[in-house]
Amino acid sequence: MSDPVGKLPSELDQLPDRDTEETAEWAASLDAVAQAAGTRRAEYLLRRTLQHAEAAGLALPKLLETDYVNTIPTSAEPEFPGDEAMEAKITAWNRWNAAAMVTRGSKYGVGGHIATFASAAWLYETGFQHFFRGKEADGSGDQLYIQGHASPGIYARAFLDGRISEQQLDNFRQESGGNGLPSYPHPRRLPWLWEFPTVSMGLGPLSAIYQARFNRYLQNRSIKDTANSHVWAFLGDGEMDEPESTAALALASREQLDNLTFVINCNLQRLDGPVRANFRVVQELEAQFRGAGWNVIKSLWGSAWDELFQLDTTGALVRRLREVPDAQFQTYATRDVAYIRQHFFGADAELVALGALLTDAKIAECFHSSRGGHEPRKVYAAYKAALEHKGAPTVILAQTVKGYTLGAGFESKNANHQMKKLTIDEFKSMRDKLDLPIPDSAFADGQVPYGHPGANSPEVQYLNERRAALGGPAPARKVKHVALPAPADRSFAPLLKGSGKQEMATTMAFVRLVKDLMRDKETGKRWVPIVPDEARTFGMESLFPSAGIYSPLGQTYEPVDRDQLMYYKEAKDGQILNEGITEAGAMADFIAACTSYATHGEPMIPFYIFYSMFGWQRTADQMWQLADQLGKGFIVGATAGRTTLTGEGLQHADGHSHLIASTNPASLNYDPAFAYEIAVIVKDGLRRMYGEQPEDVFYYLTVYNEPKVQPAMPEGVEEGILKGLYRFNQASDLENAPAADATKIQLMASGTAIHWILEAQKLLAAEWNVAADVWSATSWGELRRDALECDEALLRGEVRTPYVTRALEGVTSPVLAVSDWMRQVPDQISQWVEQDYTSLGTDGFGLSDTREGARRHFGVDAQSIVVAALAQLARRGEVPASAVKEARERYGL
Repeated sequence: MSDPVGKLPSELDQLPDRDTEETAEWAASLDAVAQAAGTRRAEYLLRRTLQHAEAAGLALPKLLETDYVNTIPTSAEPEFPGDEAMEAKITAWNRWNAAAMVTRGSKYGVGGHIATFASAAWLYETGFQHFFRGKEADGSGDQLYIQGHASPGIYARAFLDGRISEQQLDNFRQESGGNGLPSYPHPRRLPWLWEFPTVSMGLGPLSAIYQARFNRYLQNRSIKDTANSHVWAFLGDGEMDEPESTAALALASREQLDNLTFVINCNLQRLDGPVRANFRVVQELEAQFRGAGWNVIKSLWGSAWDELFQLDTTGALVRRLREVPDAQFQTYATRDVAYIRQHFFGADAELVALGALLTDAKIAECFHSSRGGHEPRKVYAAYKAALEHKGAPTVILAQTVKGYTLGAGFESKNANHQMKKLTIDEFKSMRDKLDLPIPDSAFADGQVPYGHPGANSPEVQYLNERRAALGGPAPARKVKHVALPAPADRSFAPLLKGSGKQEMATTMAFVRLVKDLMRDKETGKRWVPIVPDEARTFGMESLFPSAGIYSPLGQTYEPVDRDQLMYYKEAKDGQILNEGITEAGAMADFIAACTSYATHGEPMIPFYIFYSMFGWQRTADQMWQLADQLGKGFIVGATAGRTTLTGEGLQHADGHSHLIASTNPASLNYDPAFAYEIAVIVKDGLRRMYGEQPEDVFYYLTVYNEPKVQPAMPEGVEEGILKGLYRFNQASDLENAPAADATKIQLMASGTAIHWILEAQKLLAAEWNVAADVWSATSWGELRRDALECDEALLRGEVRTPYVTRALEGVTSPVLAVSDWMRQVPDQISQWVEQDYTSLGTDGFGLSDTREGARRHFGVDAQSIVVAALAQLARRGEVPASAVKEARERYGL
């Protein structure tokens, strides 16, 4: 029997047709429309039918693209609640001062960006006047992720409301003398204004998603009422090419983050040219976001286009807009009307007829300037619709002209991102276009003046009244310090007393410590364990049933291991953030938690534990973002070192993370060898980050998966642990100690390498009559930081001795430093060690092998350390050279 409606897609073949006659009637109706009114009419009806079905909630696949028109038609726009003329004046002043600030700074060669804010001015101003909640409102206010290149416009607005002085504007990008402004949003440089650093492209969108998610986490765990906090992320269409920009879109829709709005400034240009020269970036982004489950609002065309759409009775205009590539539309914005009539309206007879109905002035207005992102009524309509939409995040695709109002020399030009100044004549034209009361005499000295209507002017009064109604100035960062009480000593006691005869890896020691700290009545709920899908690898599965894994849906299924003690438990108030296989997502979570003390006035204690090299290597840019944002917390590099991961190979063998970490000024980097060192470091970290005098630092600890007997803490070593170095034992402490006059050497190690030098210490004593003292170097980085501070003090005339120099004072024997890291890590301190100093490390690529095989390969096992020690002593003439050869042969080296 033939199918009257033709061959159906294979997935529908699996479903029985309960009424083939009705199905055939629907198909015949569609065929009839196509034959009578044309295929375009049939396509239109199908699109409208699918849109209606989607709006009605029918379970059908969504359209990924809609027509290249505004989502909200003019007839459906809500009433605009503000004084549009007054807001236009305020926006004009901001446009002027933003351009003036960058232009004035150009004589110093410091650079700056003008065109981005020029295109996005109304996207910001409408939000500041009507939507963005300040920090003085109930709750925490909104979180604003400002596009980095738009910072001059934000400074200009802060100048208008009196928060920034003219002197500061003149010190834009000139901070070293004080009273300057950083180039981009930077909380560490301007901590009262900026909340989030965003100019590292792609990290802003990713962080905004996880910030919105963390807001819900705080709400669901009853820590802070964040119901009224909304996250706004202002982004560029070119920025969306960064993989991080779209990496977590599905997370946002999956967790129904309707407290999040992306505003993408679609000016169709990136740094060197069109974002999608031969394509349409707006349509591409719409499909991407709709496919990920977001609510998409397009605000593309200004009100001047209303007449064109009303005249488009055949759909020819909409079809043409859908097919013109972005680079061509950018060209239309710079060409005369004759060109537009020929190349746009000349595409077919219907368009020619439509164009004939339009005046040259109307065509010029539409194609040169009339965009949805330039009209406050359309922006307001989009923002209001975004806030009213529930159950999913919203993205607003607002089309603008890059360089708008800056004149024909700027608008839509490929090079406008690199253009840093306007001429005086261009400023005068801009003044006239914006209708600003700036006389020609203000340009007498050949320099563009700043403009301000006066502190008591109607513009400033209106601005301040609107911000007061919304909860105070914005953007703003306000920190109300809340000191956390120190946890009880009993939580640290098990690690301090050692493990007896039981072997325990330092990874497990850290997890046990945190598990105890999470039980603390005062601060336990503030711990935020974050792990990118390796919790079982780190022995953290014991936290699953007790702390729970956070899920806004709770647990809607019965876990397969429910009958086991450590079953996989998800909960709406779960404490653990188990992020799946995404280090970038875990870091974004970590940043949100680390900065909760400022964003929400709720200090949280996050620890992010990652596998091997997949923290600093993969997400070092986010580690800098964390430092820029003044985050506090513990980063834990588990399964650390080049040789402790048996069999994993070079892709996993981490010998360089401590070197990368050493470049970050806010990161305090420790490589503890023993469980008690971890206890001391974590306890002091809690004091430094969350105590009465909190510091804007974070901790990086490396822990190992190699089980070892953990000794009890010796007396008097706490200072050395925290500063980075202490003597763990002496050769004279050995059971078979070498003779009192034996040749001496100092063996220094961090992390798991301490066990290699302890074995080497015994071999040197028993087989070579060499007395070796063993030192635990808990932090090469902190030793170096202290030494650098001493060097800087010397420039000021203050004489200070580095701690590492003082710790080794009186030692006359040479020093051999060993670690499971490349030699550059222990070599960080070499210039401040007055003794003969050399090092061993794991330079080069990793390899798959046993721990013993890998350590022999890199020359860091106990026997290799013995040979290196003898070679160092032989160079000094303290042992015969033949001993080195003999040792190599004895140990098979």
